[in-house]
Amino acid sequence: MISTDRDFPFYNGKPVEIDGPGWLLVMVSLAAALLVLSLVPLRTFPYNLIPALLFVAVPVLALSKVAGHWKCLFRPVGFRSVGLMVLFGVATLLGSMAMGLVLQQFFELYSNPVADAIAAMSATQVSATLLVTGIQLVGEELFGILPFLAVLWLCVQRLHLSRRLGILIAVVVSSLLFGAAHLPTYDWHFAQSLIGIGFARLILTLAYIVTRNLWVSAGAHIINDWTGFVFMLEFGHVPIKAVE
Repeated sequence: MISTDRDFPFYNGKPVEIDGPGWLLVMVSLAAALLVLSLVPLRTFPYNLIPALLFVAVPVLALSKVAGHWKCLFRPVGFRSVGLMVLFGVATLLGSMAMGLVLQQFFELYSNPVADAIAAMSATQVSATLLVTGIQLVGEELFGILPFLAVLWLCVQRLHLSRRLGILIAVVVSSLLFGAAHLPTYDWHFAQSLIGIGFARLILTLAYIVTRNLWVSAGAHIINDWTGFVFMLEFGHVPIKAVE
C-alpha cells in the first residue's frame, strides 16, 4: 500500500512509527549494506549486480521488518515527478560544480574512480556500468533518506523539538553522514567528502522533502552522476565537481 499522506513517514505514527530499537536496526542494516557494496569482491558484470542489489535489498528488508512495509517511500511517478527529477538533477550538478570550484581554491580534489574507469570502456561495458550504478544509486538514496527520517524522529519524538527544526537538523546530520560514507572513495579527503559530497546530498534530500518521493531524489541522483559519466566519455574529463 502506498501512503497518500503528505507528511514524512515513520517519525510521527504515519503510516506507523518506528521506535528507537527499530531505527537502530535500520541504521545497522545500512552500515551492513555499505560494507557489502564496498567489500564483496565482485567487480565484473553481471556479478557486480549482486552487491548493488543487496545495497538496496538489505535496508528495504530491515525497514519491512520494523515497519511492516516500505512502499510509502516510493510514490507514483508522473510528468511532474519526472520534471522535478530533471530540475533537482541539474541543481545538484550545478551546485556540486560550484562547490567544487570553491573547494579547489583551497584543496586538491580527487576524481571519482568510476568516472575515470568509464573513459576506457567499450559501449557494452558502459551500458553494464550504467545499469549497475543506477541500482546502486537507489541504494544511495536509501542511505541518504533513511538517516534523515531517523534523525527527524529523534528530534521530534525524543528531543521534543519542532518539526521545522527537526527537519533542518536531520538534513544537516544525514548529509554529513552521507559525505562521511564517501571518505574511502576520495582517499579520506574530509573537505571534499563532508563539504562537497555533503552539499550535493543536501540538494538531493531537498528533492525528497519537496516530493516525499524517493524515486524523484533517486532520479535526480542518477541524472547527476550519469551526466558526469557522459562528460568523461565524450571529453575525457568531467567538469570540476565535488560529488560522485
